Amino acid sequence: MTELKDIVYKVSLTSSYGNMNQAVNGICFDSRKAKPGFLFVAVKGTLSDGHDYISKAIELGATAVVCEKLPEMITETVTYVTVKDSAQALGIIASNFYENPSAKVKLTGVTGTNGKTTTATLLYQLFTKLGYAVGLISTVENRIIDKVIHATHTTPDPIQLNELLKNMVEQGCSHVFMEVSSHAVDQERIAGLKFAGAIFTNITHDHLDYHKTFENYIKAKKKFFDDLPSDAFALVNADDKRGMVMLQNTKATKYTFGLKKMVDFKGKIITNSIEGLELEVGGKNVWFKMIGDFNAYNLLGVYGAAVLLGEDADEVLTQLSSLHGAPGRFELVLPGSKITAIVDYAHTPDALKNVLETIAQFRTGNEQVITVVGCGGNRDRTKRPLMASIACKLSDKVVLTSDNPRDEDPMEIIREMQTGVTPTEARKTLVIADREEAIKTACMIAKENDIVLVAGKGHEDYQEIKGVKHPFDDREVVERMLKLFSSEE
Repeated sequence: MTELKDIVYKVSLTSSYGNMNQAVNGICFDSRKAKPGFLFVAVKGTLSDGHDYISKAIELGATAVVCEKLPEMITETVTYVTVKDSAQALGIIASNFYENPSAKVKLTGVTGTNGKTTTATLLYQLFTKLGYAVGLISTVENRIIDKVIHATHTTPDPIQLNELLKNMVEQGCSHVFMEVSSHAVDQERIAGLKFAGAIFTNITHDHLDYHKTFENYIKAKKKFFDDLPSDAFALVNADDKRGMVMLQNTKATKYTFGLKKMVDFKGKIITNSIEGLELEVGGKNVWFKMIGDFNAYNLLGVYGAAVLLGEDADEVLTQLSSLHGAPGRFELVLPGSKITAIVDYAHTPDALKNVLETIAQFRTGNEQVITVVGCGGNRDRTKRPLMASIACKLSDKVVLTSDNPRDEDPMEIIREMQTGVTPTEARKTLVIADREEAIKTACMIAKENDIVLVAGKGHEDYQEIKGVKHPFDDREVVERMLKLFSSEE
C-alpha cells in the first residue's frame, strides 16, 4: 500500500480536497474495477467520459478520485484531486504506484508506421542471445524472459503497462523493448515512463480514422521524441523524409541510420534474394536471414540501438546474422514447396508496396505474383482504394477479400477498395469475401514457381466479425491449402 500523496508525485495538481495521507489499495480508470480503498482516475476517452462514472466508482468502494472537474455531488469521506490532464496523470500515477519500474530497466521504445514489431522482436532476440534477461512488449506478444503473455494492444494501458514492467523488474529483466503506437502517445499511455532510448522506423499513411489528419499522426509520433530525457538516445531513419523532423525538439542525444545518406549507422545492400540479405555494415559484409529493403532498415535500427546501449558492434552483427524476424512478417510458409507462399502483416499502403516491391526484386519474371488482400473494418477508410491499387499495379492477379470486417459489411469494404482499381486492372481481379475461400482460390490457380502473397493479418490467429473473434490463422490456412493441392497432383 502507498499513500495518496506519494502516488500523485509529479502530477500537475490544480486542487485537492480531503485526506492526502490515506493509503491506496489499488488504482483504476474503469469504474467497474473499483474496490474498497481504490483510487479512481476519471479519464475522458474516445467513447466515454470517466467523469460520468465517479459515483459508480465510489459506490464500489473508491476512497479517492482524480479528475479534471469536480462532480456536483461531493462525498465527504472521499478525497478529490483535480488535475489539468487526467490521462497524463493516470500514466504518472500508475508509474508511481508500481514503484517506477521503467527507471529500473533500460527501456527502449520503437515507433513508426511499419517495422515496429520486427525491430522490437529482433532487439528482444538479440539481447537474449547476448546473455541478458529481457522483456518484450509488442503487437504480437509480451514476454518476460521466456514467458509469453498474450498482447491485446500494441501498447497496453498505463496500469497494465506499469504492472507488466514491475513484473519484468521482479523477474530480473535488465532490458525491455516495446512498441510505442501513435495512439499510446496521444492517449498518454506512456506518461511517467523513463526511456533509455527511442527508435523511429518510418511514417506513412495510416490511422487517419483516429488522428483525422496526417499532420496529427506525425505530431503524435514526434511527441514521443519531444518528451525523451536528456540522458536518452534518439535514433531515427534518416532516409525517411520525416526522420529528421522527429529530432527537432528532443533533448535526447541524436543519432541516425539509413542506406542512402551520410548517417551514424550506415548500411549498403550487397545481395537481396529470397534466401536473405547481404549487407555491408560497419565495414563488414554480413549475411542476414531476413528479406527485403525494409528489413535492411529494421536491421540497421536494431544494430544502432544495440551499440548505443553499450554492446560490442562485432558481437551484435554476429548474433543478428542468426536471427529470424517477427512471426507473420514476410514469413515463408512451407519453404521448398512448388509454390512460394508468403504471409505478411502489411495492412497499410506503404507496407503492401514494400512487400510487393521486395517480391519483384527476386522474381525471375516467368512466374505470377498472386496477391490476396483486404482491409479492416471500422478503421481508416481512405487507405482502402490505395491498397487495392497498389496490389493491382504490382501483382499479376489479385483476390480482394475480407480482413477483419469488425462491424462493417465485408462487401462494402471491398467495394470501397474497388474504387482504386482501373477497368483494365479489374480484369485480373477476383472478389471472394470469404477469406479462406480467397486463399484457397489463390493457391489453386497458382502454378509451379508462382508466388502467392497473403497480406493484412500476419501473426493474427483470429478474424473479427460483428464483434466476435473467430479462430483464423492465414499461415495455417495457406499451409493446409499447399498440402492439399500438392497431394492432389
